[in-house]
Amino acid sequence: MKPLTEEMVSRRDSANREQDSTACQPRETAMISRPSLQFLVTFLLAAAVNVCQATAGPPVSKLGTDFGIRLFREVAASAGERNVVLSPYGATALMGIAQLGAAGNTLKQLWSTMGYQLKDKGVPLALRHLQKDLTAKSNRDIVYSANSVFIQRNMQLPNAYLKNYRRAFNGWPKQIYFQDATMATYLINKWVEIQTRGMIPKFLRPDVLDPVLTRMVLINAVYFKGLWKLPFPIEATHQRVFYKEDGTKILVPMMSQSAKLNASEFVTPSGVDYDVIELPYHGETLSMYIVAPFHKNVPLSALTDIITASLVDEWAQSLETVKRQLVLPKFSLESEVDLRKPLMALGITDIFNARKADFSKISTSEQLFVAKTLQKVKVEVNESGTKASAASAAILYERMAPFEVVIDRPFLFLVRHNPTGTILFLGQVMEP
Repeated sequence: MKPLTEEMVSRRDSANREQDSTACQPRETAMISRPSLQFLVTFLLAAAVNVCQATAGPPVSKLGTDFGIRLFREVAASAGERNVVLSPYGATALMGIAQLGAAGNTLKQLWSTMGYQLKDKGVPLALRHLQKDLTAKSNRDIVYSANSVFIQRNMQLPNAYLKNYRRAFNGWPKQIYFQDATMATYLINKWVEIQTRGMIPKFLRPDVLDPVLTRMVLINAVYFKGLWKLPFPIEATHQRVFYKEDGTKILVPMMSQSAKLNASEFVTPSGVDYDVIELPYHGETLSMYIVAPFHKNVPLSALTDIITASLVDEWAQSLETVKRQLVLPKFSLESEVDLRKPLMALGITDIFNARKADFSKISTSEQLFVAKTLQKVKVEVNESGTKASAASAAILYERMAPFEVVIDRPFLFLVRHNPTGTILFLGQVMEP
């Protein structure tokens, strides 16, 4: 994937001016006869950490990111022309927790699909260290990540599982009565609300938890708040036309700023031109990347289908600092994604099968399987990032207007932790 040459950019600029004038599901009987191990995951605004480097082979951070991206591609394919956002790290973290309790072929499917084993030497310790680094106050941008295990009050977890869980995720189970589904839902929702600073107050509906079958709920909650390094002037935001993928036009508030940005133009193996622009947060360890096809008649799937962890690394390394007038929609996305089918499409099937699931490292007395995998994500993007910052509100003007990049068509966005390459959020905006 190579950046466009100057000649290609020139041709493109000219063209732009012209263009502008089951795996099988468990049987119902099996689901009734076996207790369910329900996995639920919540995320907010942008997300947390990345898994570490193992003792050999590719960095686990890259393997985890690549797994999360592949999962997003499955989610985006089923979403079609709808907005969707996923936390690749969050999904990876939850499947990592699943690895701790899995055995046999169930475990093999998890680690072979994810590309690493959580039991490998050095992985649990590095997980904790990376989470600590990402959530350090010195980062300036606020990142908070928390994991929790809610278990049935009379259920005993093996000491080995508790030890391994604490080593990797620095958490401890909380006992709860799932028979009182209303109270259990309230307690879980309250925990999520606290961890997400009130942004997700009602994560679960009471009907999600089965009072008879539910034995365990695993949750990862992430909170992120970051200010742009270069805020967009509020007075420069105006209504402009956004072209949806079906050709219809809508008016949306578009932010605008003239600044030196890291940006470049690329071309896919099939010849599709596209832009990549980096918007750093003020802490400078996290950035949002905007990725959009150059031509309005190109479906966003042309980019979604090719994205990988290696390609994102290539983008980050190939960007050049250029003067640009960037016009970008304000957007706020909130999505709840059922990860069951996307995970099964990647080869993780046994965990959902009441007859095949093997979570004997959690319980040998009860045969558990995963009944639900939910991820709820909320992302808001505005002029300041999340709130105003007077320190960087200066607006500079030049006599000659810089080249304008208008993101007025469907686009991808991702929030990346640059030191490790971890992708915290990845989404598609089809309609701001």
